[in-house]
Amino acid sequence: MMRRWCLTAAAAAAVVFLLVSIHSAWAQSYTGPEPAPLPPPVAAPADTPYPGTIALTVDLTNTTDRVAEVNETIPVRAGDMTLLYPQWIPGTHAPEGPIQAMAGLVITAHGQRIPWVRDRVNMYAFHVRVPEGTTSLEIKFDYLSPIQRQDGMVSMSRVMADLEWNTVVLYPAGHFARDIHVAPAVVLPAGWKYATALETVSKDGGAVHFKETTLNTLVDSPLAAGEYYRQANLSTGPGNQVFLDVFADEPKDLEITPEELQLHKNLTVQVQRLFASHHYNHYDFLFTLSNTLGYQGLEHHQSSEDGTGANYFTDWKAGVADRDLLAHEYTHSWNGKFRRPNDLWRPAFNMPEQDNLLWVYEGLTQYWGEVLTARAGLRTAQQTRDVLAAIAASFEDSPGRDWRPLIDTTNQEVLSERRPVSWVSWQRDEDYYMEGVLIWLDADTKIRQLSGGKRSLDDFAKQFYGIDNGSFITRTYDFNGIVAALNKVQPYDWAKFFRTRVYQLHPQVPLAGITRGGYKLVYNDTQPSWQKYSQPGRRGVSYATSIGFSVQRNGTIVDVQWDSPAFKAGLTPGMKIIAVDGKAWDGLAGGSAKVVKDAITTAEKSTQPIRFAVKKDGNVFSVDVDYHGGLRYPHLQRIPGTADRLDAILAPVK
Repeated sequence: MMRRWCLTAAAAAAVVFLLVSIHSAWAQSYTGPEPAPLPPPVAAPADTPYPGTIALTVDLTNTTDRVAEVNETIPVRAGDMTLLYPQWIPGTHAPEGPIQAMAGLVITAHGQRIPWVRDRVNMYAFHVRVPEGTTSLEIKFDYLSPIQRQDGMVSMSRVMADLEWNTVVLYPAGHFARDIHVAPAVVLPAGWKYATALETVSKDGGAVHFKETTLNTLVDSPLAAGEYYRQANLSTGPGNQVFLDVFADEPKDLEITPEELQLHKNLTVQVQRLFASHHYNHYDFLFTLSNTLGYQGLEHHQSSEDGTGANYFTDWKAGVADRDLLAHEYTHSWNGKFRRPNDLWRPAFNMPEQDNLLWVYEGLTQYWGEVLTARAGLRTAQQTRDVLAAIAASFEDSPGRDWRPLIDTTNQEVLSERRPVSWVSWQRDEDYYMEGVLIWLDADTKIRQLSGGKRSLDDFAKQFYGIDNGSFITRTYDFNGIVAALNKVQPYDWAKFFRTRVYQLHPQVPLAGITRGGYKLVYNDTQPSWQKYSQPGRRGVSYATSIGFSVQRNGTIVDVQWDSPAFKAGLTPGMKIIAVDGKAWDGLAGGSAKVVKDAITTAEKSTQPIRFAVKKDGNVFSVDVDYHGGLRYPHLQRIPGTADRLDAILAPVK
């Protein structure tokens, strides 16, 4: 039986008063949690030499598991030291060093294990206490290349490898990268060939030893290797050695016609005529043609990592859309490597970069990439005009420009680390590349107009990037430096020109370069003939300028334009098309999603909406899109009676 307690009203009031008093006193004595102290920061790099030379050997023979086995010997002194795994890699513009692929770290001295502790805040830092009497540490770990593309950039296959040295090195904190010396070596599978900007010292079977170099040069000098290899000489003369080092999945993919080879030689000629200088002993396009390795383009001072599909040469007509890759990366040897924005240059690989001037670093490079591709003949002038039309049209369909200025997109690599975004046209992606093309075309045609055709952006290239011929030492610049250099070529209010187009909210598409070039953007139902042979890109076959989406070969919608007819009807990225107007999805026939194309053409003469049967989250349902505007392909149309500056820009320089 529960015992009952009874309090008088007075007693109850006294208890309440006591509890309130206790709570009040406790509240006054406790103000809330305080932060735990952070660990000491990792030592900032100083411009002081690191004593001794690091020996680094990377074994690439485990192609089955796609593992690079790393052995390092680092000279040390007794006491506490910090080892760093590179985090900020020049050219990636974000803290993307793939430390998640590092495994099996073991540090020893005199045959005994030395404990290491990862920093509690900086995940790329490892703290080690070096015992007395120890003069070197032996370090072993594995770099595990992703095996599937959805897991990351695949860098190894059964027949080839793309070795980025930043993925296979730990380096001592507290020094500029240029003050740390490394003696690198690589062990290759039997019969493999290799190419790199590094200088070979010796070869012993599969082991290749390279000349001692600084850490910054090592990281800037990747190595490509493989079973099937061909080198093409693209040199313009003894003083400008350029090589196309091609590695392929199969021997047949190495076949290059004399005409194709000449077009690539034309590229080096046109680049030299643009910059009238070079900053390398020899330049190597490390060109991987593979359906296994990841597609990529990453610039380096004396080389570039260039990866595309295996059929680059064997199905030449299918690759027009991506043919600017080599021109873009080669241009970076001048714009981005030799000359670099001052807040993108860092003395070591674990200091944050600032991407504010990527509209110059990447945007101007992309502009010259398009121009040089045309000048070399890798694309015709007409194909290049079609590309420029597509770029301009993509921004006409980009309402994200109404809220996000271009300058803010330079933060995108840090924000997303190149993970896909769902609503590209609304969120905006790395638009400083392609909108940068339009802005720099605007600048080029403006110089030509103001100077009466006597000067152009080519003159800026020679004056700004053509200095210190033969020097490998990076020269930095800032916004004011760009403005001053342009004013030397052609006086104008260039500061206002760029602040208006780049830094301010500027929803109007920058079409002035196209119109001043003698053309205007138009749409019609005629698809450029070369596009019919192009392979579906990363965002599939695009109907962005008509119904408003892009679709992959398997029917999956990868992109939907914000506020487009498709968007308003309820189509979203990730849906899989099962049928259109009752016709089953039949894949991408002849380079286009024919079932969609036919439906758009039919709806142009009908009042009935286009009915999509789609699948999402396991459910199948219908979406009706009320679109009757027909096929709309962007083109550049000549404006009669105007100066044809655009064609002058795209013409080869004699």
